[in-house]
Amino acid sequence: MKTIVRSTLAIALALAGCTPQPPTPKTDEEKSIYAVGVAVNRQVEVFHLTPAEVELVVAGFRDAAAGKALVKVEEKMPDIQKLAMARSQAASAGLAAKGPEYLDKAAKEAGAVKTESGLVYIPVKEGTGESPKATDQVKVLYTGKLVDGTVFDSSAKHGGQPVTFPLNGVIPCWTQGVQKMKVGGKARLVCPPEIAYGEAGAPGGVIPPKATLDFEVELLDIVQTPTEQPAPAAKPAPKK
Repeated sequence: MKTIVRSTLAIALALAGCTPQPPTPKTDEEKSIYAVGVAVNRQVEVFHLTPAEVELVVAGFRDAAAGKALVKVEEKMPDIQKLAMARSQAASAGLAAKGPEYLDKAAKEAGAVKTESGLVYIPVKEGTGESPKATDQVKVLYTGKLVDGTVFDSSAKHGGQPVTFPLNGVIPCWTQGVQKMKVGGKARLVCPPEIAYGEAGAPGGVIPPKATLDFEVELLDIVQTPTEQPAPAAKPAPKK
């Protein structure tokens, strides 16, 4: 949490010195410094600060820099932790509430098929090869996002290379959906939480509780060689 506090102050510093027309990074060094700001933002996203709250952060930085801070960070640390947790839970609840509507909309798309488990399978490109069995290993390219469009995982994040994994070792939505595909094909798998990460979400908070997930998957091959590569969707736990 101390890291979050330091990062928040760093954002305030940047905001305190900003101009009506912020500079655009041009050199490699400037781009690296700009990337620091992007990295800092990721560390404080949990607070979901409003513009008015950003102004308070700026005020806190300026007062502290002048030696006139109105509060002591050490005394407010428990409250900061509570705020982070409350904001995170509220954001998760908002995403969960949007899930049913998102699933209904997906089920109405051209070619969409909704299964008994709640999976919405949407073909994007039909393949011409074989379809895998649950006991097969598959090689895929994929992107996974939340209902607000946030990409939480993708093969691009693992170097852009295909990943290979046992189809019966991932979330049920994948096990069910990829079996409907043929090699060379591409499809969207829209997964209700019951066949994804359920009530708990994914470890580390990458996927919040009760989250509906939307994957685009390209099935490249059915293989037999084990792999040590990370399975998609933030290393999903084996289905029960």
